[in-house]
This record gives sequence, structure tokens and C-alpha cells, in this order.
Amino acid sequence: MTEPVNLKLAVLIDADNAQASIVEGLLAEVAKYGTAHVKRIYGDWTSPNLGSWKETLLRHSIQPIQQFSYTKGKNATDGAMMIDAMDLLYSRNFDGFCIVSSDSDFTRLASRLRESGMTVYGFGERKTPEPFVAACDKFVFTEVLREDADEDDGARKSTKELKCDTRLVNLLRSAVDSAADDTGWAGLGPVGSAIAKRSPGFDARNYGYRKLSELLNAIQLFELDARQVGRGPHRVLYVRDPRHHD
Repeated sequence: MTEPVNLKLAVLIDADNAQASIVEGLLAEVAKYGTAHVKRIYGDWTSPNLGSWKETLLRHSIQPIQQFSYTKGKNATDGAMMIDAMDLLYSRNFDGFCIVSSDSDFTRLASRLRESGMTVYGFGERKTPEPFVAACDKFVFTEVLREDADEDDGARKSTKELKCDTRLVNLLRSAVDSAADDTGWAGLGPVGSAIAKRSPGFDARNYGYRKLSELLNAIQLFELDARQVGRGPHRVLYVRDPRHHD
């Protein structure tokens, strides 16, 4: 999937709803989309529950923002993140935001930022409510970013399992169809963009594959063709749904 690589990004992390073990993978993922000009994490740092974060923050130059929990049962962290996000929005110094949380309370924030022309990348666990996922331009499930992801959640789905996933099959076929030219062939980049518009939470890594091309090859429902571009070694992958061209 083709992604912008020069966006000025603000990374805002909800420490109450994120794990320190994702930081390496998180920042590597953020770097695919742009440059993190601001990296802030919000929580009550007097709480022993956030102890695992402290060494990580120093190593990655993430600024901790203290937010005391004045009222039991009320999440003051959410409010502090939202206020800061709006301040950063009005500064007009950013192109996009990365919101790291599994909390549905950030759904309206994501929508509001997009209404102002910001690109919003969400990061949260698979338990993240669907409205928050849908409110982002792209949403990455943090299970695939953890240091031990290969051991736990990277289990690769078999061809049979992929074919039986009706939602996945319909999503891929619809994206290929919308991006195809008159011959039925579509470039992988436009296919990836079409998928992102329909399903912000889609990620080939959720099925155990590093790239969309690997997932398309594994599902065995599409024709793939690597075409040379110009005289150089670079090749562009094209995909076609053979059902319409038999």
C-alpha cells in the first residue's frame, strides 16, 4: 500500500490503554507514514501500574504528561489528551495525528481531526470498539506491533481459512474491482488504497502475512503479475479477479 512518508505527525499515547511492549513496533510503524514531531504519553505517573513505561519513555524520547486521577472511575487522561490534540490542531504545525488507545472515548476526537483535514492513524488492541476504528483513516491493531508478536498473534491463516473468511474475500474482490482498468488488472497500490477506504482496520499482518501481496498470493483467488517498470530492476505488482475474465 502506498503511504505518504513526509507527514508531520503528533503521536499521543493513552498510557492507561497501551502496553510498553509495543513502543518499538509503534514508532517503526509511525515512521512509515511520516515524522513524529511530537511524542507525548498521558497518565498518572504516581501510579505503580505505569512503572513499565518509565525506562521506555527515556529511551525513545517520549514526553510524559502527568494527569492525576482526582475522581475514581473517571478517566482524566482522556480529557488531557483531547485538549492537547485540539491545541496542536490549532497550531497548524501538523499534517496528522497518531492516537494510541483502545478507548472508544477517542472516536469523536478522531472524527473531529479528520473534519479539519488531518490524517488520523489509530493504534489499539483488537478489543477496540468498531466506531473508533472506523473514525480513523487507518487503524493498526497493536498485537502485531508487540515485541513477541511472532510468538503469539502472528499465526498465519491457511489458504482454506482465508477463503472461508467471507468478509475478507468480499473486501479484497471489491477493492480489486474498483481499482481495475478495462482489462481487469489493478495496481497493488490502488488496491491497497481502496481497501483502506473501505476498512481502516485492515492489515495483512492480522492474518499472519507481512504484506498485502503475500496475503493475495496466499488466498489463491486472484491472478498476480509482476511487471517491469522502465529499464530498471523495479517491478510493480498487478492483481486481477479471474472470475470476470475466464
